[in-house]
This record gives sequence, structure tokens and C-alpha cells, in this order.
Amino acid sequence: MNEILSLVHNVVDWGMSMLMELGAPDLIMAGIFYALAGVAVLSALGVVLMRNVVHSALMLTASFIGVGCLYIYMDASFMGAVQFLVYGGAVAILIVMAVMLTRRPDMAHSNPSRGIISQIGAAIVAGIFCCVMAFVALLSPFRVSLADGQILGDSVTGIADLMLAKYVLPFEVAAVLLLIAMIGAIILAKRNPKEADEL
Repeated sequence: MNEILSLVHNVVDWGMSMLMELGAPDLIMAGIFYALAGVAVLSALGVVLMRNVVHSALMLTASFIGVGCLYIYMDASFMGAVQFLVYGGAVAILIVMAVMLTRRPDMAHSNPSRGIISQIGAAIVAGIFCCVMAFVALLSPFRVSLADGQILGDSVTGIADLMLAKYVLPFEVAAVLLLIAMIGAIILAKRNPKEADEL
């Protein structure tokens, strides 16, 4: 029995050494990144390609979650948590509720701008945006050279100090404006059809 276990152990060690020589950990990490990026990009495409606006809103939620997973994958856990809570939770639910409050009888073909001209225009704008972003990414120095033993500090404390001390007034004003916009959307959605026709 011990001989069989030692043989299995030797085979496993040999397999692990072969995988390390072939760079399997790097391939696995790259595969995870591309899988998460694919979820985010395909969900974003679903936002503009879906004919149902409710499905588009749900695809937007999936895209937000994919971007949050990318943040966590790149060791930006605070940004990932904010992406999940604010965008994946609050903003997506707000969009879905706003869509539901419009009281449209049929949502099957509720996503506008399905004409060929609008699609060509959107493709041109998206292409320009991708070219600009690629240009910026190629010219940006992303690598930070740190001295020996120096580590990056905690960014959460700095962000909290800025939001709750120096920029507390703009932060609260933005929250009040969002609340007023939501109340206005609810009032407009709940308006009687006769009043809406008069407007």
C-alpha cells in the first residue's frame, strides 16, 4: 500500500513540476482575467442589443458585476466592493424600478434606436472611444517603481477622510440631488394619463 501511495505521490510531483515549467499558474490567471472580461464585455453588448429594455437593465447589472470581479481580481478590493454595492446593487435596482414605473403595456420591443442609422452612428462613436482609450492605455505609465521594503498604503482610509471630511458637502449635495431625481421620476411615472396628455 505504501508503495502505491509513494508512486501516486511521485506522479503528482512530476505533474506539478511539469505544470510549473510550462507556466500553468500564469495561464490560469490569464484565463480567469479573460473570462471575467468576457462576462463584462458580452453583458455590455447585451445592453445595446437586447430588444427588451428590462433585459437590457439586467444585462447592465451583469456587466457591473463583471467589472467588480475584475477589480477584486486586480487586488482593488475596495473598488470591487463599491462596484458591487453602488453599481451592481443600488444603480441597477434604481434603473429596473424606473423602467417598471413607466407602466408600458408591452416590453417586448421597448428598446428604442433599432434603426440602421442609429446603429452605424453608435458603432462609429464606440470605435472612436476604443481608439482613444487604447491610445491612452499605451501612453500611460502603469508600473510604479517602489523602493526596497516600501509598500503601498491603505487607500480606503484616505478615500474615507476625503469623502467625510474635506468633500462632505458635495457628497451630501449629490445624494440629495439623486433623491430629488428619483422622487421626480416616480411622480412623472404615477401621473394620470389625462394629465400626461395635457403636458
